[in-house]
Amino acid sequence: MPTGEQVKARGYFTRTLEGRDVLFDDEGFLVNPEDWTEELAEALARSSGIAELTELHWRVLRFMRNYYVQNGRAPLNREIRTETGESIMEIERVFPGGIRGGARRLAGLPNPKSC
Repeated sequence: MPTGEQVKARGYFTRTLEGRDVLFDDEGFLVNPEDWTEELAEALARSSGIAELTELHWRVLRFMRNYYVQNGRAPLNREIRTETGESIMEIERVFPGGIRGGARRLAGLPNPKSC
């Protein structure tokens, strides 16, 4: 967990979601991936304009999340496509911000620029 000085220096901010304070970076990515829950994903989805997460959203999010936990990194786009059976264009279409700014953010994965 970053210290108060690190939070200021890096431009982190806290949002209260689902009754708890969660730390985000300046692009809206979770600072601590272990803070992620499915309820948090739903709240983030609503705030990004997705009224309800569909079965496709959950397939992508759960795969990305499990892959990250098992491998310590986000899956490649081709791995997401293979696992979900959907085209990258379709996945990009259902997530505002695409895979990087949408799916990856909702899955609670770190900001790609910090990896």
